[in-house]
Amino acid sequence: MTREDMLARLIAQAGAKDGDFVTLRAIVEESSELGAKRALDRLGLGDANAQDDIDELRELLSAWRDAKASAWKAAIAWATRGLLALLLIGIAVRLGVHEMLR
Repeated sequence: MTREDMLARLIAQAGAKDGDFVTLRAIVEESSELGAKRALDRLGLGDANAQDDIDELRELLSAWRDAKASAWKAAIAWATRGLLALLLIGIAVRLGVHEMLR
């Protein structure tokens, strides 16, 4: 029996019994699971390899975040070195080092 069949039978049962609590709860559970299965199928994650695909995507996302963080750190380090070099050049010009080198 498929989930669709089970849900149809539960709905028919609820209509016949004026919807007792247990039947309504079963309808909610079955329809939730059926909806989740449909959503996963539409996303292409309804097959047996879905967990492997999700694991690979998580690893890829983690690697991307690490690379992005490293790139930002490197950019900040280079910018800091550049500013310090400009500061040293400014100090050298202010002290007249270029005149002493002639």
